[in-house]
Amino acid sequence: MKKLIPVFVAIVLILIVVAAGFGTKLIDKYSYSKERADLEEYFGLLEEDDVAIIMQDAQVEEYAKIWDGICYFDFATVHKYFNDRFYEDKLENLLLYTTPDSIIRTEIGTTVYSVSSGDAMDTGYVIARYEGDVLYVAAEYVKKYTNFSYKLFSEPYHVQVDTEWNERQVADILKDTQVRYQGGIKSDILTDVEEGDSVIILEEMENWTKVKTQNSYIGYVENKRLSEKYSEKPVPVTDYVEPEYSSISKDYTINLAWHAIYSMGGNDTLNEVLLTTQAVNTISPTWFILTGNQGDFTSLASKEYVSAAHDRGLEVWALISNITDTETLDMYEILSRTSVRSRLIDNLIATALEYDLDGINIDFENIGVDAGEGFIEFIRELSIPCRANGIVLSVDNYVPKGYNNYYHRKEQGVVADYVIIMGYDEHHGNSEEAGSVASINFVEDGIADTVAEVPPEKVINAVPFYTRIWETNGTDVTSQVVGMDMAQEYIRNHNIVTNWDETTCQNYGEYQSGNSYYQVWLEDGESIRVKLNIMKKYNIAGVAEWRLGLESPIVWDAIAEYVNGN
Repeated sequence: MKKLIPVFVAIVLILIVVAAGFGTKLIDKYSYSKERADLEEYFGLLEEDDVAIIMQDAQVEEYAKIWDGICYFDFATVHKYFNDRFYEDKLENLLLYTTPDSIIRTEIGTTVYSVSSGDAMDTGYVIARYEGDVLYVAAEYVKKYTNFSYKLFSEPYHVQVDTEWNERQVADILKDTQVRYQGGIKSDILTDVEEGDSVIILEEMENWTKVKTQNSYIGYVENKRLSEKYSEKPVPVTDYVEPEYSSISKDYTINLAWHAIYSMGGNDTLNEVLLTTQAVNTISPTWFILTGNQGDFTSLASKEYVSAAHDRGLEVWALISNITDTETLDMYEILSRTSVRSRLIDNLIATALEYDLDGINIDFENIGVDAGEGFIEFIRELSIPCRANGIVLSVDNYVPKGYNNYYHRKEQGVVADYVIIMGYDEHHGNSEEAGSVASINFVEDGIADTVAEVPPEKVINAVPFYTRIWETNGTDVTSQVVGMDMAQEYIRNHNIVTNWDETTCQNYGEYQSGNSYYQVWLEDGESIRVKLNIMKKYNIAGVAEWRLGLESPIVWDAIAEYVNGN
């Protein structure tokens, strides 16, 4: 027996060791991990001054910066998430913000901003600063003009941002516990939560729930640690009041006719071009043309013309254009420099007041993507003195396409009085194929896409009083522009038989001569009437016509019916 005792002891010891090992494995399997996550890695912080951005209930890909205890957003983030009315003038080192009645400006790198009314204020912090070539703007300064709230957290730095305050589902913590990176007891700990803390419910699962804590960590808590969820309506933490942009709105259907004037003598043709018109209530003479990169423009304005138009009951919305033979005209330079925009605006308003103009019509074409932000800032800034002086501000636009979104039609619809669609040039002088100047689908798409961004009561659609006669010879495609009567004469002279084309809603004709193939899609009384019916369908503000002198008198019958509500 004595000999067996050591054996029994050895067996017992082995069993104890096995049991201990097995127990350790069980404990390890069912015990909660105490490992804590690397929070800088969790937030994706790469630099010491990086700040993660939690937008509502999710982290976004962009990062803020922390300098001198102040949170800064880069300019692209400001535009994307907060407010795209801030304007960066890289050429003159300025940050601008435009309201309905003022321009607020600060020199980048300073603590002071000024209002165009004359007030200047010191914030005590650097408002905007460059880091390399990237502009950063203090969150507190953005908040002065934007409806959002933010709360900055440290160790590590992250900022909670709210732009909406909708009802949400929350729950209370029933017992001290941890929020983990993923749903599982082995997942790393993000942060601790205490009994009584509330968390926002993001996603419910069988055993775990995805939550956001009061200090904006997003992770998982066991369901058994959560109370029954309940609804909560957060209180907005902001004192911002959205400014109201007032607009001039006519109580009648607008019928604007452009009057092309190329010399002072052209002003004498007013009575002539209006001789056969009907229901025209607004005339836009092409008086002003940009001439240089300092905001200068030529003027063909005439007080006698304005007086004669007013005597006829017409408003005069003078047009300013950038269409010139001057190759040195740089629209980026003109529109992107604050000093140049200011000079141009001051001169325009002074001229408008001197000549008793009722409105200004902006026709800046082919400005380029790089000048897009400067263009809409110009419209914002011009709207201020126009609004103050009762001058109608209208802006000419291409039919909306993805490639011309940088004209910012939606913002135009806020700050300007009228947005005019140039509902033509579907096929133009540089087109590689022949086609209609303004097919009905092109026109309707233009109106529909515009009113999706701009209130219909601010939208005017312009129709063409011209037709293109197309010649195709092999791969060469050329065209000539003719007025309505000349187009009819061309058809008669060439014995062209025209037929109504339901696709374009135009009379179409063609013929062959030698190696050349000729095509024409006519603009006439019938095609214009169909376009007017589309305008009526969308209940827009009115019609415009390019241009007086190219039309056949018969088109005015249809236009008058539209304007008079028939």
